[in-house]
Amino acid sequence: MQILVRLPNWLGDLVMSAGFVDQLHRMYPTAAIDVIVKKGIDELCQYFHGIRQVHVFDKASYPGLRGAARFGRQLAFQQYDLAYCLPDSFSSAWMLKATGSRVRVGFRKELRSFLLSHAYNKPSGLHRVDQYVHLLEKHSGQPLKGTRVHLRQEGGRLANTAVVNVNSEADSRRLPVEKAISVLNALRAATDARLLLVGSPKEVPHVSTVYDGLANKTGVENLAGTTNLHGLIGLFSQTPVMLTTDSGPMHLANALGVHTVALEGASDERNTAPYNKDRSTLIRYGQLPCEPCVKNSCRYGTPKCLLSMDNTSIVAAVLAALHATKQTT
Repeated sequence: MQILVRLPNWLGDLVMSAGFVDQLHRMYPTAAIDVIVKKGIDELCQYFHGIRQVHVFDKASYPGLRGAARFGRQLAFQQYDLAYCLPDSFSSAWMLKATGSRVRVGFRKELRSFLLSHAYNKPSGLHRVDQYVHLLEKHSGQPLKGTRVHLRQEGGRLANTAVVNVNSEADSRRLPVEKAISVLNALRAATDARLLLVGSPKEVPHVSTVYDGLANKTGVENLAGTTNLHGLIGLFSQTPVMLTTDSGPMHLANALGVHTVALEGASDERNTAPYNKDRSTLIRYGQLPCEPCVKNSCRYGTPKCLLSMDNTSIVAAVLAALHATKQTT
């Protein structure tokens, strides 16, 4: 049996789809499972369990619906028996239709049901990991338990080290400069742990402004823009603790076994919290009438839910995670 999965387009969603791929592999242990993934985050797939082949989709080379169909037709020779569409977009279902797979499974979104042989309503109130798995449950008719969001990792953990990520794709989930500086100053004063600031190349100005504003840079390293996805995975595989906003790197670290202290701003933790609860700590202000929201821009301009968080509580959570990881390393 040959199965094709169109994976999500964002880093955090891609990490969360690892639970679906794992369950799919367990349901069809002898099947060949191939995936379609967007160029730029495709490196992550080598850390998944159960994937045979990765088809990398470059939107620049295959623009629009015509491009999506052309890419899909190039995979028709594989003669896939079954195809799953995890993104909600019309174009992703259009692409699977073009592969010629007779059985195409996905959620009813964006008027695309006619492109799918089996379309199901997307459940609300579930974690996104469980939403993906729900698609497999609906089509197979089997309840599934024991979903795991684990990525392959190598190497041991660095002692007394924490990664700090103040970034996010959305302004409403990015830690404002002044708040990031105050949190890091408080953390630096409370521990001698090595603190590693991370960020993508486009996030370098934000992270550098935070770093430059620190009162004490001893033991603080600015790694923003210096690591690609593979390098970030290597760093997370060695780091025991991460302080982070709701972001792709948050999910990546959590799936790699890092204890993740997550600052929940404009996000709904019921849907997008770190999935492995045994190695995560959630912090939310929780006193605003708009919490939680999922808007990319805040009604207050800068995210008040993040600005209002108590630094003492944040530092205490990081210190507790550092202490707990010392006991297990």
